Amino acid sequence: MKRQIYLFATSKHPDAISSKSLEVRFLKPKINFTKYDYLIITSKQTVKALEQYKKEEFINIPALCVSVKTATTYENFGGNILDIGDGYGDNLVKNIKEKSKDKKWLYLRAELIASDFVQRCQDDGYDIDEEILYVSECAREGMEVEIEENPILIFTSPSSIECFLKTHTIGLDAKVVVIGKTTAKALPDSVEYKISQKTSIDSCMEMALTLQA
Repeated sequence: MKRQIYLFATSKHPDAISSKSLEVRFLKPKINFTKYDYLIITSKQTVKALEQYKKEEFINIPALCVSVKTATTYENFGGNILDIGDGYGDNLVKNIKEKSKDKKWLYLRAELIASDFVQRCQDDGYDIDEEILYVSECAREGMEVEIEENPILIFTSPSSIECFLKTHTIGLDAKVVVIGKTTAKALPDSVEYKISQKTSIDSCMEMALTLQA
C-alpha cells in the first residue's frame, strides 16, 4: 500500500492531502516608495500585499526576487525584475553585494523571517530598510488534519513545521520532505528528512513520490 502524502503549505497539489498550515493577515504600513532604488521580495504573499497600494507608487522600482516563482508572480503583476535569487533567502546576500552601496533598498517582508541576510548586508554597509506587510498565523486546517500511519509529510516553511508540532508529533514511521535548508532547521533534531532539489512544491512532490513505495 502506498504511503499517503500530506502537504503543509498555502498551495494545494492533486497528489497529496493538502492542508493549509498558515493563515495570512495583511498589513498596510505607510510607505514612501520614492525613497528607494530597489525592492526585495521573498514571497508571493508580499506581491498580494502590494495590491493594497497604488501601483504607480512602486511598480517601476526594480525588485530582487528570491526565486523564479516569486519573480514570475511579480512580473505577472506588472512588476520590474532587477534580479532573481536561487530560492534561498540567505543567498540573497550575493545578489545584493553585486550592487553599489549607494543604492537604497526596501525589504517587504513577513513579521517572522528565518534568514538574517538583511542584517548581514547592513553590517557590510548596505542601506536596507524593512517594512512588515503580512503576518502568518497557524491555520486550524493544518493543526487538525488526521495523519495515517507511515505518512510522507511535506513542509514548505519553518512556520508550517512549528504549527504542525503544536498538535502532532513526527513519528518514526514518517518520511519527511522539506523545501529547503532553512525549513529543515525547524525540525526536531531526531527527525530524518530529505530536501527537495528545487525550492518549489512541485519539486517537493517529485521527491515525495519517490518515497511512496
